[in-house]
Amino acid sequence: MFEVAAEFVRHNIALGHLKPGLVLQESALSERLDMSRATLKRALEIVESEGLIERFSGRGFVVSGAGAKPQREDLRQIALDHSSLDDSVGKPSWLRVYDDVAFHVTRCPVFGRYRVFEAQMAEEYGVSRTIIRDVLGRLQERGLVQKSKTSRWVVEPLTSRKIKDKYELRNILEVAALQSAKLPLQDIQKLISEIDSLSKQDQVSEDQWFALDRKFFELVVLTTPNEDLAEYASSNRIALEACQAALFSLGLPPDKQSLQELRQVLELALSGSISAATSMLSTHLAKASARTIAQLKITAIIAPPPDFPSYLQFS
Repeated sequence: MFEVAAEFVRHNIALGHLKPGLVLQESALSERLDMSRATLKRALEIVESEGLIERFSGRGFVVSGAGAKPQREDLRQIALDHSSLDDSVGKPSWLRVYDDVAFHVTRCPVFGRYRVFEAQMAEEYGVSRTIIRDVLGRLQERGLVQKSKTSRWVVEPLTSRKIKDKYELRNILEVAALQSAKLPLQDIQKLISEIDSLSKQDQVSEDQWFALDRKFFELVVLTTPNEDLAEYASSNRIALEACQAALFSLGLPPDKQSLQELRQVLELALSGSISAATSMLSTHLAKASARTIAQLKITAIIAPPPDFPSYLQFS
């Protein structure tokens, strides 16, 4: 099992999914692969001996890379390639179901409230209801599904009020993180150049927009030494990212103006004016909230996609 886990780590480093400087948390990886932490620790020690990862502050490992600074991301959310895993050994049943279910439930909230039926989901994927409950439990931890007062699984709608509340919380958490962040100045300058290059294009793709937005978050927010603050900030973004992905799927184009606002934050941070950078970040988040709410109103006149699976029923 630890050889399977070691190959999984090697494979994703080679593909660039686990990038230089990324902190590898044993707990997150063990959850992702449904293996014990002892198994993951042994696997990471093997990969360390090969020089692909290295010790980090005596408390874990980071992916090796010249000059790369440690950065934390939620390994439960990063897109990783599982093709190196054998279904019967390293890839648990819940993992084969999880990604597909997550794809569908993240598109629901912009259209209204949906009920999730366990029995139909189990039939859809050919697995037991125990595995389905495991999948739904993991999605519940991410705030993507909830249990009603009658113990029914539901996907709650994203209302204008909820979006506003989440952006207000983003403002509190992310501004505080920026104030204490250990900013990697070279990486920030590189991101500014990437935004400048992209601004010359007529259109920005969904993948390009998300890549730059997430990179900004990694450099400006996740570099805070306050690990709890970084974790709360990451968790609060999940529903908003899902909402944005759903809006993009409806054909709404990525907003280049938001990237320019992020650029201004980066420029101010690079100049050493953190107070001005935090003020600009607050302005950006207020504008992003207004833009998202305006986009959400469009969904009121758009029919839900016809490809929602039968286990998701509008309620």
